[in-house]
Amino acid sequence: MSTEGKDAASDEMKRKFREALDKKNARGRSGEAHLDGDSAVHATNAPQMKREFRRKSG
Repeated sequence: MSTEGKDAASDEMKRKFREALDKKNARGRSGEAHLDGDSAVHATNAPQMKREFRRKSG
């Protein structure tokens, strides 16, 4: 009788972990929208300037 209680508790724990994992994976899949190749940046507000690099003096 005690083994049935342990099995039921084990099954319940496995079910809870499986639900949590499914929930986590479902939330993570929402970030796959970037795979369509479209960038979120379409226009820039600043004029295009050539970057200037200077050496540190000292």
